[in-house]
Amino acid sequence: MTLEAALREAFAPAKEAVASGRIPGAVLGVVTPSGKTAVHLTGLAQRVPRKRKLTRTTWFDLASVTKVVATTTEVMKLVEDGIVGLDDPLSKHIPDLHQYIAAHPIRKLTPRQCLSHQTGLPAVEPIYTWGNDPETLKAHVLQRNWPFGANVYSDINFILLGILVERCRGRSLGKLPRGPGLGFLPKKKSFAATEHCMWRRRVIVGQVHDENACSLGGFAGHAGLFGTIDGVLRYARDLLNGTALKPDSMAAIRTPHSPTRTLGWEFRHEGWSGGDRCSAGTIGHTGFTGTGLWIDFDRGYAWSLLTNRVHPSRHVETGIQGLRRDVGDRLASTLAL
Repeated sequence: MTLEAALREAFAPAKEAVASGRIPGAVLGVVTPSGKTAVHLTGLAQRVPRKRKLTRTTWFDLASVTKVVATTTEVMKLVEDGIVGLDDPLSKHIPDLHQYIAAHPIRKLTPRQCLSHQTGLPAVEPIYTWGNDPETLKAHVLQRNWPFGANVYSDINFILLGILVERCRGRSLGKLPRGPGLGFLPKKKSFAATEHCMWRRRVIVGQVHDENACSLGGFAGHAGLFGTIDGVLRYARDLLNGTALKPDSMAAIRTPHSPTRTLGWEFRHEGWSGGDRCSAGTIGHTGFTGTGLWIDFDRGYAWSLLTNRVHPSRHVETGIQGLRRDVGDRLASTLAL
């Protein structure tokens, strides 16, 4: 089956989800290592307070896809450049991390542990309720006496990694180069709307949905990256053809570090977002706003499903988890490139 025909078949569940009103809009794209691309889209970039159609150039809030496309990539480049070791204590590069207690266990956490969510730090905290100055909030993150518990998927891990990248590069995450169609704080673009935010008292368009990322300056290591479908697929193409990172880094993001995770990414496991039919060599990551990216190295294709499923509210069951799995299974059943 051709790439276009496979995409048409796989897009059917997303098209139905939009037609039934569960999700405002959706765009699905597939790319090969050579850059051959197919894209289908339907629906609205915004429902309220006015309707706007979704287009191929619409920018989506990628939410936690930021963790892999931006932060994991930047950490691995620091490793490639010999600036950071994956098993360095964070305090080697962030000496003021919990600086008043030299023996505090958070100072011994490593980039490897943060990337693979093996730190025991909390999943999330309402940082945006602590104040409104980004630098003070970052300082609070560094000095807070975080409780340790079971290993969970944690935004805190990646907020720390974002600070690590900024300290080591001497630049804001927002000023580090991204490819075309990807960026933090993009301006004068057409955006997919996200939630009517109770905190900001308006529908969010062109500003990061995640409250903590917003309060930390508009972006952080865990969220804040925006992208078009073509921008996300270009990044995926470069992972597929091995040009995004050096071989050791590519091996690291494909090697399991826990029952479900590599460095930054998830890999195929029972019930995961990418479906059951993808190859064992598949990695992927989702974003809370309704986004996701999956890379099937064994079969030689990557796919991204971008939706604005939180518009105008996150407190609605849209069926996004089943939708992702259905799309992934349909693609895997028809593509063997």
